[in-house]
Amino acid sequence: MSSAPRIPVPATPPEDVRVPMTLPKLEEMKRLGQPIAMVTAYDYPSAQVAEEAGVDIVLVGDSGAMTVLGYDSTVPVGMEEMLMLAAAVRRGLRTPLLVGDMPFGSYEASNEQAVANAQRFIKEAGCDAVKLERGGASVDRARAIIRAGIPVMGHVGLTPQTATALGGYKAQGRTGDRASQIAEDAFALQAVGCFSIVFEAVPAAVCEAIMPRMEIPVIGIGAGGTTDGQVLVFHDLLAINTGHVARFVKRYAAIHEAMVAGVGEYVADVRARRFPDETHEYSIDPAELAAFEEYLEQDSLAGESAWDW
Repeated sequence: MSSAPRIPVPATPPEDVRVPMTLPKLEEMKRLGQPIAMVTAYDYPSAQVAEEAGVDIVLVGDSGAMTVLGYDSTVPVGMEEMLMLAAAVRRGLRTPLLVGDMPFGSYEASNEQAVANAQRFIKEAGCDAVKLERGGASVDRARAIIRAGIPVMGHVGLTPQTATALGGYKAQGRTGDRASQIAEDAFALQAVGCFSIVFEAVPAAVCEAIMPRMEIPVIGIGAGGTTDGQVLVFHDLLAINTGHVARFVKRYAAIHEAMVAGVGEYVADVRARRFPDETHEYSIDPAELAAFEEYLEQDSLAGESAWDW
């Protein structure tokens, strides 16, 4: 029997060791009043950033249609593109909960269509849950997906997939009737079993009035500070893309500016032959180089080409 001293096993993991986020953990965070941090991600590098930054939930949003695929709205993006983005994000994550955003046209036709496409996010991309927009008929779709064993996050207020019908990309719930509709949608999604709901571009006072009746975590984006958590688009909060910035966005870095400056400096170095220098080169043994140069001096090499068939 070994006489080596026993190393005590800590009762709890070190503080810097994160454990995977779960739905019960999100519920606990709401109960304890611990704010939930959620961001979007669309590829492996952005997923790694979210992981290292300590994000709780990562959403592979259909906003990727505009931020990384260059569409002018979220409507054109399809399932294949969303699955590709989600799978890349999955490979960069270990601990945040991963939610796949069901794109326009992937769930509206029927409950069967909704369940089948939700299953693809889980099976093919490795997502933990899916998100779908709006109330109304979407409530029935959410119920069907949940009954199939897949967690669903709802989304009310400004729903980009139907922004045209809502009058454009602008705040919702600014009249009594519209605020009531948002509340009804949220309550209905909660009733069918959604684990969380996103409130987007909703007056802070409206959201604050609804919150006491919400038993599940509410994630806000332009919905004030009384929600259980916040979400921002990765490219917005880091200023990766240029163009219009929504009122609810706070810039935490100026990445686009830094990238342009960096690539511009590279271009200048190439033009001036400052790059590459000796520190970027590979060496060869002088004797091997001499043998190679002797090989090149052979007369038999003149005019020969590997492409002469």
